[in-house]
Amino acid sequence: MSLLLVESTIPPATERRDHLDAIAGAATAAGADFVEAQVTGDDQVFAIVDLLQTPRQGVLDALADAGVQITDSADVRLVGADLETIKATRPGGEYLVEWDIPAGITMETYLARKAEKSPLYAQVPEVQFLRTYVRDDLVKCLCFYDGEDEEAVRRAREVVSTPVDRLHTLAQGVRSGS
Repeated sequence: MSLLLVESTIPPATERRDHLDAIAGAATAAGADFVEAQVTGDDQVFAIVDLLQTPRQGVLDALADAGVQITDSADVRLVGADLETIKATRPGGEYLVEWDIPAGITMETYLARKAEKSPLYAQVPEVQFLRTYVRDDLVKCLCFYDGEDEEAVRRAREVVSTPVDRLHTLAQGVRSGS
């Protein structure tokens, strides 16, 4: 499994659905498998593509050819969920937390800490941890949650002793599952 995170911003005067369909269509045309895309309230897009056997650059070129202006991309690992389930259900999430991982943390350390701390989310029952994509270069991770409000998500992060660098409310009803 080789997953690619693609970040972009929906251009002005472009419908969210059209932008997401362009990402999904370009990924598919390049021979990859579109997994999901989440959109923040300010039209930032976080899309995940399963590269399958497709070269990373081939997907990036197809996205550029489709007019998708990429603001960042990185190889990621999925933590806390099953990829096939995500592909089948296209789950959402109400909140996205970006955490800029401090220098010096290895992937092994990150994964061990995640496994140790994740059960603590039960202390904040009004929040449900859904999944995390952690960049292979350990620059940051993206954690998706359902919860009653932003403060509840912040409490859940405090329980697992992990900061919030950016907290986004996700736009509802605009995820693409093509």
